[in-house]
Amino acid sequence: MFDSPTLQLLGGAGTVTGSKYLLKANGKQVLLDCGLFQGLKELRERNWHTPPFDAQDIDAVLLSHAHIDHCGYLPLLVRRGFHGPIYCTAGTADLLRIVLPDSAHLQEEEAAYANRHGFSKHRPALPLYTGVDAEATLKLVNAHSYGEGFTPIDGLRTVFRRAAHILGSASIDVQIEGERSFRLVFSGDLGRWDRPILRNPEPAPAADLLLVESTYGDRNHTKDPSQDLARIVNRVAEERGALLIPAFAVGRTQDMIWLLRQLEDAGKIPSLPVYIDSPMAINVGHLYCKHPEDHALDMKLLMDEKRCPLCCKEYHLARTPDESKALNQHPGPLIIVSASGMATGGRIVHHLKQRLPDPRTTVLFVGFQSIGTRGRTLQDRAKKVRIHGQDVPVRAKVETVSGLSSHADRSEILRWLQGFRTPPAETLIVHGEPLASMSLEGLIKKELGWQVRTPRDGEIVHLPGS
Repeated sequence: MFDSPTLQLLGGAGTVTGSKYLLKANGKQVLLDCGLFQGLKELRERNWHTPPFDAQDIDAVLLSHAHIDHCGYLPLLVRRGFHGPIYCTAGTADLLRIVLPDSAHLQEEEAAYANRHGFSKHRPALPLYTGVDAEATLKLVNAHSYGEGFTPIDGLRTVFRRAAHILGSASIDVQIEGERSFRLVFSGDLGRWDRPILRNPEPAPAADLLLVESTYGDRNHTKDPSQDLARIVNRVAEERGALLIPAFAVGRTQDMIWLLRQLEDAGKIPSLPVYIDSPMAINVGHLYCKHPEDHALDMKLLMDEKRCPLCCKEYHLARTPDESKALNQHPGPLIIVSASGMATGGRIVHHLKQRLPDPRTTVLFVGFQSIGTRGRTLQDRAKKVRIHGQDVPVRAKVETVSGLSSHADRSEILRWLQGFRTPPAETLIVHGEPLASMSLEGLIKKELGWQVRTPRDGEIVHLPGS
């Protein structure tokens, strides 16, 4: 039995990746999120380290959403001996059935590629986990509706609330019962207001301890990305080049297709061939139509009209590796939307290797690029990038369009915080790079006057009042 409730930050502190928070209370251990580290090599290597807990001792996992930096460690947790329940929303449960096997497949594929071409430092290169581990993980998933109170383990009452970041994304509200009742709220990744696909984020009423994300805690998004996107697409059309859009298969790809279709319908861009080169993104698009509990008004209206709201006019799906490779022979103009969103792996890497040396190529980043990722390297105007053990020259144009992010910006995070009826006893700033977290911390102190700080990675927090 633990003396008092604690929360240990095992990822997502001082960085935007590896979200993982260990709650100990009433003799039980629960993980809030279970994500993989991405980006910098020293972060990625942490995925291979033995965690500071025994996986067999974890009683349950509460999952905010299905992005890999929040859920991608789950198969490894299971491989290490975890056999408890994994709780999430229905949308997240469906996405996990796509995301986790795909993650395992990519790791197996990359290990095999490294072994074939001999550029791995390890002999042989091994995947972090396999498809077998992913399938075992899916058997442990339990889905609950937004707003539905449930008890994941004795003494813990939990509610998921819409976070509006991607399909199924949720904030997690945990009521710890015992001698002293205690309320912990984790924002998860917050989304945005008044978007066309997903409903608005829902506020939490109160918390003793609040964990709030800070990905964009130091900046506000531009209001409308349409003008910049139209300019870029029109230039690609004139140059008869290729527009490569690294985009997360879950969320960002669907947002991009929606916006491209709106620009087509308005006559602001020509109807270029648009290729979705990601089996996962293709399957995810179908799921967005399956879950009306997440739909905003614009999405509902188009669904009622029986029109596919997530298709462009010249819409092509590249499901197989051969279909993906065939795109290299397409002279353009064309648009390729492919994972991963930070160009760390997946099919987009092969397209970059092929087309970065061509000055008619444009690489468009439409989301946050973590330090250490290939996407950030390109965004920072590198003259060459390392791909599959080779230095590839960068002659392509590199663009970034803001305002497309599915993350709340500085003002929107503040708006969500203002929904609390009473201030939390303590607020911890998580899931952000240091400058973003410190900036948001200062904003909360100035505008709300709350007790707020940015915790250290690995820190053990004793819950207020415990």
